[in-house]
Formats: sequence, structure tokens, C-alpha cells
Amino acid sequence: MVPSTPTGPPVEPRDAATVVLVRDGDRGIEAFLLRRVAGMAFAGGMTVFPGGGVDPRDADTSVAWSGPAPGWWASKFACSPELAAALVCAAVRETFEESGVLLAGPSAATVVADTTPYAAARAALVARELSFARFLADEGLVLRADLLRPWANWVTPPEEPRRYDTRFFVALLPEGQKADGATTEASDAVWQRPADALADWKAGRRALMPPTWVTLTEVDELGSVSAVLDESREVSKIIPKIVRDGDVLRVVLP
Repeated sequence: MVPSTPTGPPVEPRDAATVVLVRDGDRGIEAFLLRRVAGMAFAGGMTVFPGGGVDPRDADTSVAWSGPAPGWWASKFACSPELAAALVCAAVRETFEESGVLLAGPSAATVVADTTPYAAARAALVARELSFARFLADEGLVLRADLLRPWANWVTPPEEPRRYDTRFFVALLPEGQKADGATTEASDAVWQRPADALADWKAGRRALMPPTWVTLTEVDELGSVSAVLDESREVSKIIPKIVRDGDVLRVVLP
């Protein structure tokens, strides 16, 4: 909820990562969406992509890594290489926790095809009993940073009591894997064409925050998985502003 009048300086946003999982469906590109449980402190009831806050342990440099180095990601997201590495790890970890999709493999050129053997580890990650770096090391897995693409950087409006500086990534669902949405943070999960998700939003069947509907619109306009993955993005921070129009609060994009 947005406070009617700011009572102090803006809350410092927490670093976070979100992954737009896409696949080719029978009627075109589809994105994986989760409806967050109503009543959650942040974005309760909203339909979102998998993602969440960076865990300090995501900065562990011992992670076996394949793909663009942290310095490359830092140049895309205008942050330090250390934070960039943590963001990529958070993106892969949160995607695994919330959807069961794991962007990692036994080698730099492979991806696991079945993540069910890692169910216990997934639960331990969610409970913060296990770090992502330890999980990868124990299972002999390599993080596949090359399967991710940088997409956007959204920051929660200054008026909000909970704020996130969220870097958006896109990734193709690995062959053989299934997104299950088996997370206590979601009431349902679905693969949906962006156009259909946007239609549900406009009809009041889904609630979408600006970063989600803008991203769905961009993906829909590109029209295919290959076009999304090939899209060259210049990422800059987008900070919406909340303005009062009479008794109505509106979100204004820059």
C-alpha cells in the first residue's frame, strides 16, 4: 500500500533479481507467471515473474560459472562486478526456488534436464538452510550465466514503504525441464501468452504492476523466443512516480 503522504526520507531499495522465463507454445511465445499470495507484505495478489531479493551469500565467488563474466553484467546493469555476480546468482537461485527451473548443468555446455532429484535441496534453499554456492558445489553443477539475457532495471517508487532495485533478466526454459510454481509464495502459476495475460489484466482478472505489464508488452511486441533472446537492450534505471489525482493515486512512468 502506498502511504497517502510520505513521512520521511525514501526507504533504501534492496537489490533484487527477476527472470522472465519464456518458451514457444502452440500459439506463439509464452511467459511463466506466478500469482503472489494475497496478504503478502509486498505485491500481495499481484501476478509476477519468478524472482526475489539478493541473499548476501549470492556473492560467494566460489560458484562455478559459465558465460559472460561479472564485469560484463556490471556494464549492463551499471553496478559493481561484485553486485553483478550476486544478481546473476540470485536470478538463477530464485528461479529454481519459485519455479523448479534450474539454469545450471554438469558442465559449461550442458543443462540439467530433470530437476526433481534436487527437490530436497530446493526446499533447503527456500528455508535458507543452504546457500546456492554450496548447493552447486555439492551437486557438481555449473551456473549457466550464458542462458540469461539482461532486460531492464526497475526501482520501486520512493513513496513505497518496501522498495526494490530489481534487475530483470530473460531466459528460455531449458529443454526437458518443467516450471511447476510449487512455492508457498504463489497461489497459482501458469504459462500464458503475453497478449492473453495483458487481456486478463485489462479485464480485471489479473493484477499487474508496471514492470510486469511493460515487460509483457515488450515481449509480446517481439513475438518470438528467438527475437526476445536476440534483442539488444540498453538498460537504465526506471523509477515510476506515484502522484495523487484527487482521491486516486496514479503511477506515472518516466
